[in-house]
Amino acid sequence: MQIQKTISPVDGRVYVERTLAGPAELEHALALAARAQKAWAQTPLDGRLAVVNRMVEVMLGATEAIAEELTWQMGRPIRYSPKEIQGGFAERARYMARIAPAALQDIPAEALPGFTRFIRREPLGVVLVLAPWNYPYLTSVNTIVPAILAGNAVLLKHSAQTPLVAERYAWAFQEAGLPEGVFQYLHMDHDLTAQAIADPRVAFVAFTGSVAGGRAVERAAAGHFKGVALELGGKDPAYVRPDADLEYSAVNLVDGAMFNSGQSCCGVERIYVHESIYQPFVEAFVAETLRLRLGNPLEPETTLGPMVRTEAAEFVRAQIAEAIAQGAQALINPKDFPADAPGTPYLAPQVLVNVNHRMRVMVEESFGPVVGIMPVKNDEEALLLMNDSPYGLTASIWSQDEDAALRLGAGLETGTVFLNRCDYLDPALAWTGVKESGRGCSLSVLGYEQLTRPKSYHLRKP
Repeated sequence: MQIQKTISPVDGRVYVERTLAGPAELEHALALAARAQKAWAQTPLDGRLAVVNRMVEVMLGATEAIAEELTWQMGRPIRYSPKEIQGGFAERARYMARIAPAALQDIPAEALPGFTRFIRREPLGVVLVLAPWNYPYLTSVNTIVPAILAGNAVLLKHSAQTPLVAERYAWAFQEAGLPEGVFQYLHMDHDLTAQAIADPRVAFVAFTGSVAGGRAVERAAAGHFKGVALELGGKDPAYVRPDADLEYSAVNLVDGAMFNSGQSCCGVERIYVHESIYQPFVEAFVAETLRLRLGNPLEPETTLGPMVRTEAAEFVRAQIAEAIAQGAQALINPKDFPADAPGTPYLAPQVLVNVNHRMRVMVEESFGPVVGIMPVKNDEEALLLMNDSPYGLTASIWSQDEDAALRLGAGLETGTVFLNRCDYLDPALAWTGVKESGRGCSLSVLGYEQLTRPKSYHLRKP
């Protein structure tokens, strides 16, 4: 019997212990899911919508308890944790429910005398969702809700750092009246997860996590002819043009870089600023960064909590130290953040200048509260540097000129182009990446396409 222990970054103590599932539990879950899915697929869409909408209300009713669990499990300040449920989770679930009737309706072919022809979207079967800890509800809801609305069954394997999220989903769906087996979760190790991925009863795998994790998922799925969606890493850039609102850009980019202790796949990790406003922008950015309060995330005044684990913080510390050794200048004195303590997950934010793309901190995903800022001469240089990355999840442009943003956007190798905002998922738009940021598409009407298969009906009338 293997025990999974969740160590809280708040104080280093074991917060949750769970027994890991074994092959017998996986077999039972998949057999139950396969049976339940067939009946669920026959449930009218109105019935599926009613269950999902009730589930959202159940979650919202437990916001306070869920928020505290989140903070203990992954360290986000308690002042922000409720927003994951009340904001993004509810927004995305409700949006995907609202568009489901149109997204799942039959697609007619043009009229042809003597024939009835159309394409019907059918559920795939059992969908395996492998979800991360950094935004544990926001990343998982993107697939769970549309998968169930489309008539699939879902098996969720959540991060070992946030196991209570999976259990909350199960509780909320049960309270909402979802039939047994349509949604299940298992706490699994890597070997059993690979076995689940390869099982023929799993029709689709949605993974959010690291590039290395994505490769492991692809290896496990290889040769089984099933769909795999991968939302992987990012090293997302921002470009501040000379006509940008300097103060607005600085405030929002600090939030985009430092929120959640920088632990966001679409967080801003590198900033390019037109040389004409470079110095005042850097000064404004540093001033805003110094307003952050690093400390115990259970205290309401804290705006920057610990990183998820000490090893993650030490990785970022090493990136910073290496960059400084190569000539970078650190603009934040860690002593301004008394809670900063090497050997712990509590890490002060850092702003680096005199950086370049020979430094790891500018090309390797940091996933922490550090950002490098470089001056550029023009749009062309900014575009070249923004694309100089193995990743391509989001990129943000800060400017008064929408036409310029569209021109730059056409050349950006990225899944999402922002103007005057960053680090946000609009459920009406496709969430996707290019290069090592992954493949597949969630949210929007396009998000239903990977969770259904088309079946063509070609009926000749008697």
